[in-house]
Amino acid sequence: MSPRSASVNEELRRRSRERLLQAAVELVNQQGYDATTLADIADRAGSARGLVSYYFPGKRQLVQSAVHRLMHRSLEAGLERGPRTDDGGERLARAIDAILGLARDRPVLMRTHMAGILQAEGFVQCPEQRRLEELLRDTVERYGSDSVDADYPMLRALLMGAVYAMLVPGAPMAIATLRAELFRRYRLDPEMGAPRPGAGEAAAPLAELSEFFDSRPASELPDPRPAEGGGRGGTGAPPP
Repeated sequence: MSPRSASVNEELRRRSRERLLQAAVELVNQQGYDATTLADIADRAGSARGLVSYYFPGKRQLVQSAVHRLMHRSLEAGLERGPRTDDGGERLARAIDAILGLARDRPVLMRTHMAGILQAEGFVQCPEQRRLEELLRDTVERYGSDSVDADYPMLRALLMGAVYAMLVPGAPMAIATLRAELFRRYRLDPEMGAPRPGAGEAAAPLAELSEFFDSRPASELPDPRPAEGGGRGGTGAPPP
């Protein structure tokens, strides 16, 4: 059998990382942060324990990256749902609803995430966080901002504050109150954003966490022959 090409190996490594991220959010969502170990995550992902350490410095960084992944995929889905729109106000309303909806639907994960940000290491600068930033910056720009560099951090701060207010133990604020205040601040029509069930209608079921991650097995990948003159090379990359 011919050796796998470099591109296939890279895709396998990407999916190995995706499986770790997915396993992290599933386990933390089920049993909480403290009860979840790196060994548990590796076992759930079907990965070697050493592979976890290759990709992530520790559990806190892994879980933050995993929740950032969940956040940016949820935001992406909210922004691009049908009917698709380029209207800046509508997209901002969808962004607000996507983030507040995560706090409502995944309180354990979002509470863990907020607690992690307040630790000494603070914000984890990972690819997932950068993608979340790109989406929010693009939303602010489409909304008509004259200074994205100033308005993006403000939107991020307001969303983080709203999530914290929803999740603070003993004194949570209602999502409807926080949504109304954010919509008022940005002069958004309350009818914009995510559709809400009417009288007598059931809310949409929660999406499975696996829907936000691409962790298909290697058997579903093509295995092309290496390119002319290609080889495995010494990249220092981990095994898939």
